[in-house]
Order: sequence, then structure tokens, then C-alpha cells
Amino acid sequence: MTPTFTATALPGLPLVQPGDDLVALILRGLQEAGLTLQARDVLVISSKIVSKSEGRFVTLSEVRPSSEAEQLAQETNKDPHVVELVLQESRKISRKAKNVLVTEHRLGFVSANAGIDQSNVDETRQKVLLLPQDPDGSAQRLREDLHARTGSDTAIIISDTHGRPFRVGNVGVAIGAAGLLAVADLRGQIDLFGRRLEISVQGYGDLVASAAHLLCGEAGEGLPVIHIRGLNYPVGEGRAADLNRAPEHDLYR
Repeated sequence: MTPTFTATALPGLPLVQPGDDLVALILRGLQEAGLTLQARDVLVISSKIVSKSEGRFVTLSEVRPSSEAEQLAQETNKDPHVVELVLQESRKISRKAKNVLVTEHRLGFVSANAGIDQSNVDETRQKVLLLPQDPDGSAQRLREDLHARTGSDTAIIISDTHGRPFRVGNVGVAIGAAGLLAVADLRGQIDLFGRRLEISVQGYGDLVASAAHLLCGEAGEGLPVIHIRGLNYPVGEGRAADLNRAPEHDLYR
């Protein structure tokens, strides 16, 4: 049979607030979409609603910029309060220029502004939203809670949007994962002509996240959870952290 999969954006999810029960909201969205979880389904969940439910808001007026943040804010033309949070969420600065600040996040990946987001956050409160403290842990807890309430073995991807060096535009990436291998090692498999694959490794979690982002969008769509069915994904206790390339293996960093 020809491989196929389906992806469905769950409708009707409200604006998430700190302390909200994400699993209950997801189950309500599945019901509204006419879906019941089955074994080997995948749910791709925007990091934004995970962060909101975990209360990862910061009020900018309560942030005290350091001298380093003040200097860096002048160099990058950014708010020093935001820059201070970027520094707190980062291991080190990767690149800086006017209107640009790229860092190595404390979670190990490289991204603009340490993933700190002001889009779809109530600006009247002068708040920003940090990424989840432990996205892999969040994914595992959501997976376990879904299993406890439904009995279904569902894989979870927590997604974010990242830019890419040398390429234009943002794509979806996995920053949290549970129930599947985020990295699929294809080495040893045989190609169409009988050759054994020697170096092929897939960033599987990122592939799934990008597929979901075709539906969830980045603006006012309000579709932060995507249900995917039919993927023959590699089952295992993977983590999105497995997608981070070690510095000693990075030719560009």
C-alpha cells in the first residue's frame, strides 16, 4: 500500500492560561474534531501553550537589566529587559548585530532571542513568554496523562519555530518529545540498488513538527495542537535534546 498520513488541527481550543489542564483541553478539541486517540497517533503541541499552562510569563517591568544586557541592547537595538532575559535563558551568544541576537539556549539548541516570544501574548500587560523549563519532561508528563485518561499510547512532540543558517524562513522544530525517537538512524538500511546506507540520520522529530506547522501557522490561526495519524514513526524513549548536535561535531559553531 502507498504510505499516507493525515494531519488535523484541533478546533476550539481557548487561549491557554497558567494552570490550565492541557490534556482536558486537548481531549475536548479531539472530540470537537470527531477524533478518538488510537495507538501510534502523534500530537504536535505548540510550545507556546505549554509555556502558558506552566506559567512561564515574565513581566518586563520586573526585570533588572545588567550592564551586559544594557550594552548588548545598544548593539542590537533591542529592549534591555528582553536582552536580560535572553542572557538568563542562554549559555552563550552565537551572533549579534543590529536587530539580531542569536544565542545557544540553555536547552542546547541555537535560536533567535532564546525563543522568548511576545507574539500572541497580551501586550497590555507588558509580558513576554519563555520556553518551557523542561520541554522533554513536559512532553512525557502529557503523554502519561493522556494514557491515564484514554488508555491510548500517543507520541508527543512539543514544537517551536526556528530560523536556519543559510536558508530563508522559519520551520517547525521539536524541542520536546516523548514516545518516539526524535532522531532516526537509518544507517545499515539498503537503498534501491542494494547499497548499504552509511551516514543517513533523520531529524525525525523536526520533520514531524514541520509537517504540523503547515496547519498550525504562526500568526492568528489559533490552532496550537495538531493530531497526526498514519506515521510509521520509530518508537522509543527519545528526547528532543537528542537533536542537538554536539559542539565537537559541529563544523560551523
